[in-house]
Amino acid sequence: MGCIQSFRELCDRPKNTNVRVSLPAVCFVWQTAMIILFGIFIRYNEESNPHWVEYRKEKNISSDIENDFYFRYPSFQDVHVMIFVGFGFLMTFLKRYSFGAVGFNFLIAAFGLQWALLMQGWFHSLDYSDGKIKIGIENLINADFCVAACLIAYGAVLGKVSAVQLLVLTLFGVTLFAVEEYIILDLIHAKDAGGSMVIHTFGGYYGLSISWMLYRPNLNQSSRLQGSAYHSDVFAMIGTLFLWMFWPSFNSAITDHGDGQHRAAINTYLALTSTVLTTVAISSLFQKHGKLDMVHIQNSTLAGGVAVGTAAEFMLMPYGSLIVGFCCGIISTLGYIYLTPFMEKYLKIQDTCGIHNLHAMPGVIGGIVGAITAAAASKSVYGTEGLINTFDFEGEFKDRSPSQQGGHQAAGLCVAICFGVGGGILVGCILRLPIWGDPEDDNCFDDEPYWELPQDEESIEPVLQYNNHMRNKDVVETNFSMQQT
Repeated sequence: MGCIQSFRELCDRPKNTNVRVSLPAVCFVWQTAMIILFGIFIRYNEESNPHWVEYRKEKNISSDIENDFYFRYPSFQDVHVMIFVGFGFLMTFLKRYSFGAVGFNFLIAAFGLQWALLMQGWFHSLDYSDGKIKIGIENLINADFCVAACLIAYGAVLGKVSAVQLLVLTLFGVTLFAVEEYIILDLIHAKDAGGSMVIHTFGGYYGLSISWMLYRPNLNQSSRLQGSAYHSDVFAMIGTLFLWMFWPSFNSAITDHGDGQHRAAINTYLALTSTVLTTVAISSLFQKHGKLDMVHIQNSTLAGGVAVGTAAEFMLMPYGSLIVGFCCGIISTLGYIYLTPFMEKYLKIQDTCGIHNLHAMPGVIGGIVGAITAAAASKSVYGTEGLINTFDFEGEFKDRSPSQQGGHQAAGLCVAICFGVGGGILVGCILRLPIWGDPEDDNCFDDEPYWELPQDEESIEPVLQYNNHMRNKDVVETNFSMQQT
């Protein structure tokens, strides 16, 4: 532990500098670069360009309805809502950081989507005949997944970093994600439909490592703003509900059409329901007077969706999904009660949103469940064709057995953890540089340094207004006169 502490101190920042990276400059330069790179590399794929008619005839496709757009777009809509509404509003629980939660979520998602299409395209969709990346609806879904990992990491440093730091976090996060995704899914050939390993484990440990590198010993100077208010918790609960409702689409969005996609939605649906009941029980059991803690309801109720992601399309069985959700509800809730304070006090990890309990630990559980379920697969359960189709035992992987697949699933989990921790430490070193304009210790968790805020309601002079809901205008006039005197 002393060696780790010394390493952090080597990367420590000087206190004063006159050099600052400008947010407008970063946005303009980045968008210009994206226009150039998209012009060079990005093109429509065969299902989204005018040659679709010829392609359809060549492949004997009977109707336009067979275009992948009509199969994938409903799931894309749901995932897109999760990225921009679900994640954004989930982080509005801080009473003075709602603009930063939703607004910066919006910024880094839009920033990351463009870079993700390029990075993932170079690894997965590059047409070597002309050197172009061919994109369609599935590429858009995968780009959303890539950005989700960066938004998870944002949760660990919420309220403690500047917008420019978040863009740097996203730039490197998308790059690391594309590489680890290629290693896990293509080279190791692990299956991870819902991203328990690739998205949640990587994103969770990436954010936690960055938060560790950016540890603030005097963060208690902003403790007055670190809590929630009644209305901010309600807004955060809106994010929870959107995520909870659309998580079956998230886990099944890019699975094979047919039984795998159907099974992924069912397994996720059941795991989520089980997690809600368990979270409520544990929260009430460990709180004074049996009351519920809104932090647990906002976050731990989603942990089942994370943990069932890898095995979502496997034959986990309905009761198995309920067991996964049950276990995650317990582990995630206890994590908020005991692990988060422990990590801040002893490990120097200040995890604002508790992503370790919602994403990192459930992601690891999901990877383990996926490895066990894959290793236990058999022809008697899946059928010969079903086993080949589910695990893609084709081509160079045609001789792989289920037990070997289980080992490769475990290897994929290790890769995700290594990329998350290693990448997070590296990016944390970069973010410690004194050029990013991060807030002072007594200005964290506050929108004021970065946003134009409306005046507080108390300071606004009352203005007499009528509306069609007001039946007795005389009452309003009398009250207004009394306020003026």
